[in-house]
Amino acid sequence: MAKHGKRTTAARAAFDGKVNVSVAEAIALVKGNASAKFDETVEIAMQLGVDPRHADQMVRGTVTLPNGTGKTVRVAVFARGDKAEEAKAAGADIVGAEDLMETIQSGKIDFDRCIATPDMMAIVGRLGKVLGPRNLMPNPRVGTVTMDVKEAVEAAKGGQVQFKAEKAGVVHAGIGKASFSAEQLQENMRAFVDAVGKARPTGAKGTYMKKIAVSSTMGPGVTVDVASATGNL
Repeated sequence: MAKHGKRTTAARAAFDGKVNVSVAEAIALVKGNASAKFDETVEIAMQLGVDPRHADQMVRGTVTLPNGTGKTVRVAVFARGDKAEEAKAAGADIVGAEDLMETIQSGKIDFDRCIATPDMMAIVGRLGKVLGPRNLMPNPRVGTVTMDVKEAVEAAKGGQVQFKAEKAGVVHAGIGKASFSAEQLQENMRAFVDAVGKARPTGAKGTYMKKIAVSSTMGPGVTVDVASATGNL
């Protein structure tokens, strides 16, 4: 069995016995034990009472975190002509059409968000097997298939987070950096939980939010009292 370093051992000791704590205590624990040499991301994971294999139980959406993510988001846009120029002016990192498709097909995916104008979906559709598993496929339901590329690029750059339930009904995302203040992280967490709550699908039966946990990139996780996180949404 591998030996844990002193920092990891200390962090685990601090978290020992902490179960279903308040949002404030969870954030304080995670912030206080994020001791890596880089600015760790604070992450949330939510276990939902859904089976996303059924269309009426899929959970997906977007939320703009009030204090941003602390992360530099690289945005790729599929567009031509005026819309391509609009995307570049808005700050898109990569803009293209068939050339961008070929780059992605070659295995080079140097972006965190992908946006497309509707007329480009015939091209983008060929990349489903590549972009889909990475949750990068443009989708009109989350505003990434749109003619308003300026707004979409600015939203992606300005702290908008996408979420989507995975096979086990888990939704996860980064909600800020360990260097954020406790208040900023709490605000971001509540905004994310609120957005997931509002995205409850029609097919969800029984308890929707089953479990919520928070952690940092390198640290252990702590479960959060669901009522504390939701404000009894």
